[in-house]
Amino acid sequence: MSDYRIETKCIQSGYTPKNGEPRVIPIYQSTTFKYENSDAMGKLFDLEDSGYFYTRLQNPTNDAVAAKICDMEGGVAAMLTSSGQAANFYAIMNIAEAGDHIICSSAVYGGTYNLYAHTIRKMGISATFVDPDASEDELNAAFQENTKAVVGETIANPGLNVLDIEKFAKVAHAHGVPLIIDNTFATPINCRPFEWGADIVTHSTTKYMDGHATAVGGCIVDSGNFDWDAHADKFPGLTTPDETYHGLVYTERFGKGAYITKATSQMMRDLGSIQSPQNAFLLNLGLETLHLRMPRHCENAVNAAKFLQAHDKVAWVNCPSLEGDKYYDLAQKYMPNGTCGVITFGVKGGRDACVKMMDALKMIAIVTHVADSRSCVLHPASHTHRQMNEQELLEAGVQPDLIRFSVGTENIEDIIDDLKQALECV
Repeated sequence: MSDYRIETKCIQSGYTPKNGEPRVIPIYQSTTFKYENSDAMGKLFDLEDSGYFYTRLQNPTNDAVAAKICDMEGGVAAMLTSSGQAANFYAIMNIAEAGDHIICSSAVYGGTYNLYAHTIRKMGISATFVDPDASEDELNAAFQENTKAVVGETIANPGLNVLDIEKFAKVAHAHGVPLIIDNTFATPINCRPFEWGADIVTHSTTKYMDGHATAVGGCIVDSGNFDWDAHADKFPGLTTPDETYHGLVYTERFGKGAYITKATSQMMRDLGSIQSPQNAFLLNLGLETLHLRMPRHCENAVNAAKFLQAHDKVAWVNCPSLEGDKYYDLAQKYMPNGTCGVITFGVKGGRDACVKMMDALKMIAIVTHVADSRSCVLHPASHTHRQMNEQELLEAGVQPDLIRFSVGTENIEDIIDDLKQALECV
């Protein structure tokens, strides 16, 4: 981890060119890498030496960008994945197997909810969903003997619940399991969960990190703080011999790098959800301006929320950075400089009025995306969360009239003018 401040890390971390090398991270657009002899290649396959041999496992462009995100989060190791969904899948599957159990905040992105509630269940891993505002006693009650992790989002998508990271970390550690936090919405500019007790962080880099809706991707970062050996019976995949690597034990060989090494050499080897070097290059361009964009997103979001809150056709507004919001105090604790550019609101008249208002927008687009420079809206109950039933929607904090508004970096007056004319059509 460098000693640079976060703004400098966005630009300088991850790649340091040597004399005569390219100033900008090169795109290593190659599937494979050449070696002079068979023995050198064999050592790579046995994890006895470090290097590159096949891009499905590692690529220099990807590793440089992963190292930058790792430094920004304050971790010890990181890996890129093909999407945020892949990152959340690998984060669990790296430490859990058939017969195991996880605990997850119910207010998570709909795709993540489906992944944990249905898809991994088919693989033999069950999940218990808890209220993000659950008390310590309620969290403790959710644990089972086979629980392997606790999962939550810094800022829930789309409910905008702010997770009490310290509380969740305290309970998770009391039961000898790691806390995994999806930090997509806050980004390390506004919150670094490791500083509050989280052990592993995931990102959909598709969102603010990329910032321009150009490249899908994900990332997993390990803090290096969780002691896998202290709970060896819970995590045999890390603490007992891996026969696919001649009996290698990850914690013995790689120490604090054990978790990410296993995720790379085993999960990525077998499942192959690698981020392309071209996408990693585009992601790096976004990271270089992340520290400039996030304050503008946050400022615009608060101003848009204030406008909507005062409008007589708006039923309600959620914005954690707005004084009076249910999560304002938690937001001030974990993200005093701003939360994110996403707010939610409802229009009087319910679901039909919301759809009518959205259809009347001119500059603000209806897209299946969030968290880039362009302002956009989505109706989760009809789009991203449409696979959920009514009860699941409510548990995820998605009301039928909820509009998710990702406030971009355009001029705030233009954003408000578009909202104003659209509301006049309702």
